[in-house]
Amino acid sequence: MKFRRSAIAALVLLGAVYLSEVCLAQEEAAVDKDAEASASAPASSGHSATTLAKKTQNPVSDLISVPFENDFGFGAGHDGEFSYGLIIKPVYPQRLSDDWNWIHRALIPILDQPNIGTGTLGEECGLGDIQYQGYLSPAKPGQWIWGVGPVLEFPTATNSDLGSEKWSAGPGAVLLRMDGPWVVGGTINNIWSFAGDGDRDYVNRMTFQPFVNYNIPGGWYLTSAPIITANWNADSEDMWTVPIGGGVGKIVKLGKLPVNVTLQAYYNVERPDPAPDWSVRFQFVFLFPKG
Repeated sequence: MKFRRSAIAALVLLGAVYLSEVCLAQEEAAVDKDAEASASAPASSGHSATTLAKKTQNPVSDLISVPFENDFGFGAGHDGEFSYGLIIKPVYPQRLSDDWNWIHRALIPILDQPNIGTGTLGEECGLGDIQYQGYLSPAKPGQWIWGVGPVLEFPTATNSDLGSEKWSAGPGAVLLRMDGPWVVGGTINNIWSFAGDGDRDYVNRMTFQPFVNYNIPGGWYLTSAPIITANWNADSEDMWTVPIGGGVGKIVKLGKLPVNVTLQAYYNVERPDPAPDWSVRFQFVFLFPKG
């Protein structure tokens, strides 16, 4: 079972790398054709790709997107096994008025993790708890871009070990600034359980994701966006997950559809016992710009 599981994960990772290679090849071919048609086309295309890249780095932009985040964990569980998570994160901005937008975000996790008790796959593979995030944000922000709103988490996990079996809610916020090639900011939320299985632990969990992006002409960018969590109910040695690392991203094309592709790696300098030592995050985001 362990071999089959590792083989499936390896195929997924290889497929992700292959997709990025295909996307890059198609993007380079498109640039070459544009260069032959017009000497000014590369600069125009690069500016457009860079602008789009910066929009994808803004969690409250007016850009419809469907991210597929693949997280490959190494050294998870008590036996140092492999874990995998696919998190689908659709984003839909809604114009409320000339002054305000409401940003709808969902996190839909599909998880495959080692059994903490025995180190075997068991039944710990399936859907996790789905989370909704809503942000009220100015339609015409100033230097600082922000959003605030509710976070709701639903007990949708198909296995008790993949979720909390609790209904949880709390506040969330986004704050960032764009300065030249830099996009710097973060998102933060804290949720508390208010209903659900009375035999399960009470939920009191914070999630903080700072991000630093440096954009390069042509749609390339350097990025670091670690996901820091704190389980306030856990013992002090198992309370925090703190990764450090980063990676690279690029806006590419699949036909006429722009896709944001990123590859990052993180090492957990602080982690609870079952969490992986380090992880690789491969994400591709289908973008649907207006106009």
